[in-house]
Amino acid sequence: MSEYTQNKAVFADNAANSKDDSLFYFIDKNSIEAEKITAPRYSYWRSVFRVFFKKKVNFVLIGLLLLIFLAAFVIPAFAPYAPYENVTDATSFNLSPAKAINKYGFSLKYLLGTGGMGNSILYGICSSARTSLMLAVICAAINMTIGIILGAVWGYSKRFDQFMLVIYNILANVPYILMISVLVYIIGSGFWSFVFALTVTGWLGISYFFRTQVMIIRDREYSLASRCLGTPIPRMITKNILPFLTSVTVTLLATELPSYISMEVFLSYIGVGLSANVPSLGRMIQEAQSAFMIYPWEFWPPVAVAAAITIILYVLGQNLADATDPRTHM
Repeated sequence: MSEYTQNKAVFADNAANSKDDSLFYFIDKNSIEAEKITAPRYSYWRSVFRVFFKKKVNFVLIGLLLLIFLAAFVIPAFAPYAPYENVTDATSFNLSPAKAINKYGFSLKYLLGTGGMGNSILYGICSSARTSLMLAVICAAINMTIGIILGAVWGYSKRFDQFMLVIYNILANVPYILMISVLVYIIGSGFWSFVFALTVTGWLGISYFFRTQVMIIRDREYSLASRCLGTPIPRMITKNILPFLTSVTVTLLATELPSYISMEVFLSYIGVGLSANVPSLGRMIQEAQSAFMIYPWEFWPPVAVAAAITIILYVLGQNLADATDPRTHM
């Protein structure tokens, strides 16, 4: 009889003699149940939204953002903005909200008063906010897509890295504002021309940032092991590298979205932004800044809306970036 069989017999006799002794007992070596590990199911995105919505302020900010989106896209669809609608009526120029209500009656259209051409301030803000939001979303989508793809390849391929560094060192030394201004003067100041000016080199800084992040992850042990097993480069980038940069991507997006709105407001304010036939918050501020002490209702509402959109997008983006960090899911 082997030693294992003798020990098993001894333990069996002890267990039979003492019914209360259950500290030691034999488990079948081939039992499947012995291999099971009990652990809660983990879903990354479910944990992200759980952490994100744990902050009650996010509900308020999302509600305000939805309200701005509805005002920017619904009101102009049913009540188009006509900046020169009352240009022939001099008595409608620069009316305060109280005077506009006395003249036209209580109306949503003249709730914030009128501008220098008798235009509705509220309708102008709604149409201008729609332009700014569309500009921010389109530019962010283009720059982030190109920046992430090129940045991933740039950081992984050493041959491509040498080529891109030369381009980066040349273009990065040209002031971004100066390049946009020159392009706007050359190709025009329409909406899509302005989008082109913001995206022709806007992806370069994003690509360089992702190049640095990819180079850090590229040389980790699991990436080296996957490379030794012959994993193709596209699969290495999409499976081994980019998933680890989710929180970094969201953090960068949180700064990119409001930056385009601020850029449009600033460039339109100095006169090199969108054309006059495209309503924008920057142009409304630029047109009212000369008399903002006399007619404050023309200047401060577009300033407040531009600031609100920028702050809401930035704070929501930062909170979402914190939620995408797996270390906050504990």
